[in-house]
Amino acid sequence: MMTSQSQANITVGLGLLERVMLSTLTTVPCCIFLFINVIMLFTLRSKPVFCETSRYILLYNLLFADTVQMALSQVLYTLSICRIILTYPVCGLLVMFANLTNEISPLTLVVMSVERYVAVCYPLRHAAIITVRNTWVAVVVVWTFCSLNIFIRVVLLLDFPFPESLQMKDLCNTLVMFLGRISADYDKAYTCFLFVSASVAIISSYIGVMIAARSASTDKASVRKARNTLLLHLVQLGLCLSSTVQNSFIVVLSKFLTGVIFVRIRICLYISIVLLPRCLSALIYGLRDQTIRPVLVYHLCCRRRLSSQLRLNPHPKIHEMN
Repeated sequence: MMTSQSQANITVGLGLLERVMLSTLTTVPCCIFLFINVIMLFTLRSKPVFCETSRYILLYNLLFADTVQMALSQVLYTLSICRIILTYPVCGLLVMFANLTNEISPLTLVVMSVERYVAVCYPLRHAAIITVRNTWVAVVVVWTFCSLNIFIRVVLLLDFPFPESLQMKDLCNTLVMFLGRISADYDKAYTCFLFVSASVAIISSYIGVMIAARSASTDKASVRKARNTLLLHLVQLGLCLSSTVQNSFIVVLSKFLTGVIFVRIRICLYISIVLLPRCLSALIYGLRDQTIRPVLVYHLCCRRRLSSQLRLNPHPKIHEMN
């Protein structure tokens, strides 16, 4: 289930000035995060080593899905703040694309965890198993699986008798698009299956790495890095889960809170659960990875720092950054 689109009636009780302030409060950090993610995506395509290494290919796929998801979330949020009513086809298209990218992240984390497990537990076979070709096949499978789920959702929507007018009466959000009980039940079942399966896969990979750590022949430094990476994957999966169950949490809050306080809490949840986690991958991997970090900083600084270094000390190694 999407998270950021549960914005129906989000502006009820808010004045014009407060709506402008809240819109600015979400739009500015979103633009900053989008800028960082886009720079990270560009960085992962700026060097052959990033395009020819499986873990960087998977990271690019994760970042791409998060970036599109964050952009669509902000679009839907802005539409709600401005109280713009869409038609069912336009809203459905936005919601389905948002759902698609939202489901890519946990499955990509599973593939990344399996890659780290193979690297630690089967180091001699890693190069033969985790090839660039196999990695792209895994990426295609992930997108195909998620697209199939979206197709099923569309089929369930077509089973519902639409009104004569395609103009919506409410603001665009996922809950509005669940026109029938079957759609809502299917979404709950699929979400539960997705995250239980992803959690089991990542935890199993972590346990396998910890068992491999007891082997005397295993590289301890490699095991430690893999263990920390898998823990980060679990944290990211938890954040994905928290954003997914946001709608259910909001329904519970609505029973105890009403009016402006409820609206403000929903907006805080949107910023902390939807926006911030979508930039987490870029910050984590951009700062932790010794290969990505210098290139990322170089592009974030708009090449000014490196250009000044070139003028002061034109060293051949620096020219390799271009």
